[in-house]
Amino acid sequence: MHKVVLGRTGIESSYLSMGTGTVGGGQASNQTRLGHDELVQLFGYAHDRGVTTIDCADSYGSHPHVADHVRAVGRDNVLIATKTGAKDADKARADIVRYLAELDTDRLDVVLMHGMGHSGWPTDRRPVMDTLSEFRRQGVIGAVGVSCHDHGALRSAADQEWVDFVLARINHDGVRMDGSPDEIVATLRRIHGAGKAVCGMKVVGQGPLVEQYRDAIEFVYDLDCVDMMTIGMESRAEIDANVACIEELHGPVPPPAAAVAEGARVA
Repeated sequence: MHKVVLGRTGIESSYLSMGTGTVGGGQASNQTRLGHDELVQLFGYAHDRGVTTIDCADSYGSHPHVADHVRAVGRDNVLIATKTGAKDADKARADIVRYLAELDTDRLDVVLMHGMGHSGWPTDRRPVMDTLSEFRRQGVIGAVGVSCHDHGALRSAADQEWVDFVLARINHDGVRMDGSPDEIVATLRRIHGAGKAVCGMKVVGQGPLVEQYRDAIEFVYDLDCVDMMTIGMESRAEIDANVACIEELHGPVPPPAAAVAEGARVA
């Protein structure tokens, strides 16, 4: 699995992220419902296939599972992206302190405000944004941003200098999206053009497009405005299929320059 750099942040991620929020909410998801040990083992299998980024959230209940995975493979070998539903500064501050404890880490690579549902979030959530910025200045958070569940919210993300990273619903069929594919792609191009990292979610529509997963992945992969994608995988077979598809689309990795030079010298 190849790596990508997330916009202006300089943070490196695997192109595919392991989602943990399929049918998620109330501290549970399809992933956590697999059972604690089963999900930790699934993280390990994905990691062995090169999927080194995990997309989690407080509302998914996946922090303890991610913590055990990180203990197994080492903190520097995992990119942790999580989300807060906080609506005020005190709750945001308490969330970050709790997340650090739950994940047994001293830093969070990406923290997003979760599920922005209207265009006015930059005003409504300004205290949360300021709190997350404070943690970013301290080096506790690497990048900040939003996950969006509304096209107006997505358009606002394009205009906000504060945003480093956007999680957006995008697929080829418009399933569980916030507009038509053409409309969303146009907005994502604005976001990406502003130097922000874009991660596509709902690539297979949270299930309905799974039988067309190759076409679904290829559509998002070919977009010039999406840096990476997250898919909520629930089995080793799903990991194998998605990784194989992306590796095929990415093509062979060129040899290091030193190897090319050595080959030319020998020839």
